[in-house]
Amino acid sequence: MSISRRNLLQVTASGALLAGCSDGRPSGAAPAPAPGTSSSPSSPAPTGAPSSPPHAPAGEPATSAPPLPPGLPDQIEHGPRDRERLALTFHGQGEPALATALLAEAEKAGARVTVLAVGAWLDTYPRLARRILDGGHELGNHTQTHGDIGAMDAAAATAEIEGCARRLTELTGSRGRWFRPSQARMATPLVVRLAREAGYPHVLSYDVDPLDYTDPGADRVRAAVAARARAGSVVSLHFGHSGTVAALPGILDDLHRRGLRAVTTSELLT
Repeated sequence: MSISRRNLLQVTASGALLAGCSDGRPSGAAPAPAPGTSSSPSSPAPTGAPSSPPHAPAGEPATSAPPLPPGLPDQIEHGPRDRERLALTFHGQGEPALATALLAEAEKAGARVTVLAVGAWLDTYPRLARRILDGGHELGNHTQTHGDIGAMDAAAATAEIEGCARRLTELTGSRGRWFRPSQARMATPLVVRLAREAGYPHVLSYDVDPLDYTDPGADRVRAAVAARARAGSVVSLHFGHSGTVAALPGILDDLHRRGLRAVTTSELLT
């Protein structure tokens, strides 16, 4: 369906680099494994998890997502404000047990989320790519190593985007629809261009950031989301933080009471 650009999205005029993704360290990073360490298995989907269509095995095309409406800006901060839904998005890094616990909490409440995964994390825990998709969630690109992409030259930034895209393709058959820059809320004009050249016409930003990666405690994370999230919001959260896992049931309860439904970013915008 066609939605007016004015109602749909907030366009950022400057494209300036803003702080947002982390404090300079990988957000929620798991302890670094020794070189050559084998991947850890992920937990199976919990009983009662929402079913989803089968996904294409690596090397085969993934099922096409619904087309996006025309007129979306280069950088997306939120979706339409006139529908009672929003997107919870997660920076994908950290201990797999925390990731699977968080996914299970979302599924228990019937919520679907968008995970922007770090390629190096998927290298270490490749089964989590399938776990995310098989739970009915959405998977995208958050660079290969989670470095400060806004400070990189074109060659280095391209390597970050393409490295994660290749890993996603190997694991799922698709490089995903969404790219989010690392260590920044908004991408520089260079990164926007490189992302487009890599097959990501829209950079996924956000309009709500409860700073859960600073580990302020579950109550503060929940309160920050409740205070700022509204219809159409894109909320930035992180795997790898126990306080975020503890906060999620309350966040989803608050949204439910307000009549807001947590959907994937693609669902939010289509």
